Amino acid sequence: MPIEIKTRKTEPIEKALRRLKKKLDREGILRDSRAKRYFEKPCEVRRRKKKVAAFTNMLRQRYEQM
Repeated sequence: MPIEIKTRKTEPIEKALRRLKKKLDREGILRDSRAKRYFEKPCEVRRRKKKVAAFTNMLRQRYEQM
């Protein structure tokens, strides 16, 4: 599915580019393309996912106590 940004009549190009970048960031497209730029071994994928899960779990526990 292509991402579209329709420019308004007197809108500067910089503002339209900014909206496009925000939309790409929200969709996670840039993050995925950067992650797939280089090959990542399966053990590295598991290690990275485990590290992210531990971090989110730590944050979840920290904010449950408040």
